[in-house]
Formats: sequence, C-alpha cells, structure tokens
Amino acid sequence: YIKRPTVEATVERSGSYTYSRSEDEILFNYNQPGGSEAELENILFYYLSKNDDGSAQLIHETQDQAAEPRLAWGYLPGIRRVRRAPILSYDTPVGGGGLRTADDTDLYNGAPDLYDWTLKGKKEIYIPYNNQQLLKETPEYDDVFMAGHINPDYTRYELHRVWVVEGKLKDDKRHIYSRRTLYLDEDSWGAAIVDQYDGRDQLWKVSIAYLANYEDVPTTWTTWDVFHDLQSRRYHVQGLVNKGNTAIDFPEVMPKKKHFTPASLRRMGRR
Repeated sequence: YIKRPTVEATVERSGSYTYSRSEDEILFNYNQPGGSEAELENILFYYLSKNDDGSAQLIHETQDQAAEPRLAWGYLPGIRRVRRAPILSYDTPVGGGGLRTADDTDLYNGAPDLYDWTLKGKKEIYIPYNNQQLLKETPEYDDVFMAGHINPDYTRYELHRVWVVEGKLKDDKRHIYSRRTLYLDEDSWGAAIVDQYDGRDQLWKVSIAYLANYEDVPTTWTTWDVFHDLQSRRYHVQGLVNKGNTAIDFPEVMPKKKHFTPASLRRMGRR
C-alpha cells in the first residue's frame, strides 16, 4: 500500500510548462497478508486519486484485461456525482495533452493481445538507475524543465544489463504504435526505457522511468516517469514531488478494500 502527493507536468517545445497536483493511494491486492489467488477476483490493484480541482478518480486494475477491462469511475465536482468512466485502455489518450496513451502508463500496462511479443535477449545499455536524489523534494520547476528534456543535473544513469522485449502490432489489430521495444532492468524486471514506433516504423516516442532503490521497503521502483514525443519535442512528466512532501509513503496499516469503492469516492467528493 502506498500514498503519494504527486505532480504531473506537460512541457512544451519552448520549455514552458503547466502542471497539476494530486494525492494518490494504491493498494496492491496481491500483496495482502494472508491472501490467496482465489481472493484476488482478477483485481491486481486499486488506485484512488484526488485532484486539486476537487475531482477524483478510482480505478480497479484487472489482472487479465483481455477477459475483463479495467474498471474506472470519476467524481465530477461540478455536478457532484460519480460517473462510470469510459474504457481506458490501449491507445486511448490520457492526460499530458495527448503525449501519453492509457497503455503508456508505467511505461507499459494492460492487455498484451494487440502485439506479437519476442524476447530478443539481454544486453548492456545505459539506463536511469539509483536516482535517490529524485526521492527528495522536487527542485524548482524552472530548474528541472528544459526545452526537449529534463535537466540532467538531477538524474543518474548506469551501464546495466537489461532484457529486451519487442512487440510488433498484429496485422489485424490497430494502435498508434506499430512497434514497441521494452528495456527491462535485469534485476527487478521493471521497465526502464521503452521505444515506440509510428505507422512508418519510425521512432516516435521514448518513455523513461528514473529508477531508484527504496531502501525502507525494500524495492527498486520508479521515481519520475518521462514521456517524450520526438516529433513535437514536447514531453510529459509524472511522479514529481509536491513542495514540502516526501516522495512516497509506505504505511504499515492498510485501508480496507471498501475504501476503494464508488461509494467511498462519492463521500470523498462531498468533503
């Protein structure tokens, strides 16, 4: 179970940016003490996000999304109601001014059925690693956001072994990415870099997870996720830390699953 105050930002070609803040909670269903596979009910995790504008989102992330798509609800402060959200999957645009698709989140997620996947092997490349500095309060945004990329003074790369996994779009399927190449950290199997290709098989987008060691868990996980559009020279950043906060809290006391229901979302919106 994690709680995190977080900021997302969209950076334009000129280096100008806009951002939004939220408070996120994620309960990993498979990590529950004493749980069993039968009790998962095809739910991988529960995600609850409260935004500065009063809106909120709830997602039940299903494990087999080909059989059952993820479930999503939204609270709209203007009408003070909870509404079932449209299906968020595959190349549906989600936030960042079109810079990120639903299945770009976490660098790749969701049903893998649109692509033919191949494990290409293992190689050494430079990937973001041990970015402990990014676990602290985010520096001034004007110092972080540069035209074309974030300021490299705040990031760290290491020569590291990765597994290379390639997905090619099936002939009878449709997606804005014709091919995806995932570079997975050998130790954690977490995605560090993903290349996405357009319909002409030209490199279009690059997604980067700035991995760090969370010693108090312990685990290797992302800090900032950055989604680059090489054609427009714009990028979107997730995981920035709110001013005056730490990056992520891993509370020992976990909420009940009923905290992650549409009824709970409705009560939250009335506060």
